[in-house]
Formats: sequence, C-alpha cells, structure tokens
Amino acid sequence: MFGRPNTTNVDLHELIERTVGQQGYELVNLEVSGKTRLLRVFVDKAEGINIDDCVAVSNQLSRVLEVEGVDYGRLEVSSPGLDRPLRKPADFERFLGSKAAITLRLPREGRKRFVGTLEKLADGNLDMNMDGKHLSFSLSEIDKARLVPEV
Repeated sequence: MFGRPNTTNVDLHELIERTVGQQGYELVNLEVSGKTRLLRVFVDKAEGINIDDCVAVSNQLSRVLEVEGVDYGRLEVSSPGLDRPLRKPADFERFLGSKAAITLRLPREGRKRFVGTLEKLADGNLDMNMDGKHLSFSLSEIDKARLVPEV
C-alpha cells in the first residue's frame, strides 16, 4: 500500500471501516500519505471520542494491519474534531439541528458556500435554514460539508 506491496490484496478503507465498526466506532475519514507512509484515521461515536477510545482503536488497528500485511510508517487515530466533516447521508441525519457549512460543486445564486442549520433530510435532499431563509440542496450538489462549532 505504501512502498512495498501488501502480502494480501486488501481494500484498506473497507478493512479499517470494518475493524472500527466492530469496536462500536464510525470511520469518519482516512488519510494516507505515500511519502511518509502515514496512516491517519478519524473515528467517532454518538457519545464523542476521548483519548482512551483513540488508544483502543490504535491498538486494534495495529494488530489487524500487521496480520493483513499492510505496510505503513506511522498510525495516528484521532477524533474528527468539532468541525467534523459530513460525508454520508447518515452524517447529515445524525446532525439535524446543528449548524453546518456547505460548499457546493457549482455556484447557486452567485455563491458556493452556505452556512445554516440542518433541518431535514429526505429523498437525497437536504433542507437548511440560513438566517430564516429556507434552502434545499441535493446531496449530489454538495462538494464539502462540515459542522460549525457553536461557541
């Protein structure tokens, strides 16, 4: 995967998603740096993540990656942070009522970025309240989405 070949032909994303899922976590994001062979894994769960969770996931992943013959230089396990990315429909559903920043693939009304409260997800469409103005976006229109931390 990162320099020398794996001893098995493994789908890294699927392997990590399955492993953390069996531990009760959700894989939020996976970053792979070929140059440093860094494997960065972001996990979450409904109650939030703490350092003990990161240690537990790291220990389990280290064992699984060794058994599967995945070559990596360093493994980092972290929470996705307060500005957690929203990627899957389940992410938008889970965070209904939260404030989010949405970036569209193509401009709408002369802009690509919208910030507001996630109101409803139905039939692949996301409804959002932006300062009293109701907007609807198809999930396929959304390039990036992140929670906006409320301070």
